[in-house]
Amino acid sequence: MTPTEIAKVQSYLRRTLDTDVISIQVPSKKSAPVEVYAQDEFIGVLHRDDEDGEVSYDLHISVLAEDLT
Repeated sequence: MTPTEIAKVQSYLRRTLDTDVISIQVPSKKSAPVEVYAQDEFIGVLHRDDEDGEVSYDLHISVLAEDLT
């Protein structure tokens, strides 16, 4: 995923969720996952899907049970 794509997805998420605390880190290595944060808290991983010429971005958010308390 390019830095431009990452910036566009970050802008979309901030606008849609109505918050500026969302940030998406450009990975240091090309093969590393793209990580999404809410402030300093890791919340998930972003994947780019290019199927049949249509591009989509999938955000996988993990919530640990221990974080719910």
